[in-house]
Amino acid sequence: MLRCEQVELQSLAESYGTPLYVYSKAALESGFTAWQDALSGLPHLICYAVKANSNIAILQCLAKLGAGFDIVSGGELARVMMAGGDPNKVVFSGVGKTPAEIRNALDTGIRCFNVESASELRLLESIAAETKMTAPVSIRVNPDVDAQTHPYISTGLKENKFGVDEDTALKLYQQAQASDHLNPVGIDCHIGSQLTDISPYLEAVDHLLGIVDRLGDLGISLEHIDIGGGLGIQYRQEPPTGPIDLIESLKERFEHRGLEVVVEPGRSIVGNAGVLLSEVVALKHGEHKNFAIVDAGMNDLIRPSLYQGWHDITPLAQRDGASLNYDVVGPVCETGDFLGKDRDLRIEEGDVLAVMSAGAYGFVMASNYNSRPRAAELLIDGHDCHVVRQRETIATLVADEALLPDKML
Repeated sequence: MLRCEQVELQSLAESYGTPLYVYSKAALESGFTAWQDALSGLPHLICYAVKANSNIAILQCLAKLGAGFDIVSGGELARVMMAGGDPNKVVFSGVGKTPAEIRNALDTGIRCFNVESASELRLLESIAAETKMTAPVSIRVNPDVDAQTHPYISTGLKENKFGVDEDTALKLYQQAQASDHLNPVGIDCHIGSQLTDISPYLEAVDHLLGIVDRLGDLGISLEHIDIGGGLGIQYRQEPPTGPIDLIESLKERFEHRGLEVVVEPGRSIVGNAGVLLSEVVALKHGEHKNFAIVDAGMNDLIRPSLYQGWHDITPLAQRDGASLNYDVVGPVCETGDFLGKDRDLRIEEGDVLAVMSAGAYGFVMASNYNSRPRAAELLIDGHDCHVVRQRETIATLVADEALLPDKML
């Protein structure tokens, strides 16, 4: 039987029901320490990308290990603070920061704003002046590097909405340097997600370092260089590229520069630390296609539908006999509702399947489409099981809604 650490997954499905997200604390810690080991010898800060999995217990574990955090909203900052995160280790990314989010982040005392546009820099300066504060800033550069990943998660091309080009960046740094309420402390980029080839990283970092040199000629010295995150994991047969492969290729570029190296990994820390359990509700056999209909759908795990993402699907019970080819589909009323296609499985109705590598961009992207309550989440630590999110109910689903009064009907 499949286990998460010392706990059988079948027993968890029976006790807590399905769909069910299950995370391994040991795997989470291993994902983080892999980055720590890779960066050993360099001044560095590992800012976990909260968008990958924002469960407060996950953030709490990482904060305890000394992690910083990469956030993209005020809600994510609130989660980090609830989890005991250090605001001085928080960098705020994202193209649409609101005035309220900026004010709150300034009051909280975050480490840095990753500025994405001239408009944002003006807004940040205005708010900092109003509050008589100085905002630490890093300009996000768009290096126009093809990350060779899915177009929806490619962020470093000139047609993407993120960051600014080199000439614009230089102008923004000069504006920040001249301001009484801005302090240019870093430079950053992030070229995409699920990267399994390090060559785009090298190209992007070389681009950033060239800008650092040009800034030095202008009398602007920075404290850190943020190379983003996006390092991929193995879902299927991707090349096994780890933090050590990336950082060893970059170390020579950083030595003797006196810059702290900031990284923003998310998926590479938590992606393979979680699974989604789902029960087979019905088997539907046809002349041209067989369907395994399960109780988890695209509202629980949207990666297969949205990104054409591939997840291994493994039955918890190992049965004898011949396998059949199935599309593993959910109950959501959409043809695009599937978890995997063309899978050879030996299964029966009532069996529980484990959708592997579901720790990143799983629950965090879940929705209530079709009025489906979201799954429960568990964190396993050795023999111990902790419920880190209760399963939603219909009552909680509609708690913020209200019926119309009779006079409006």
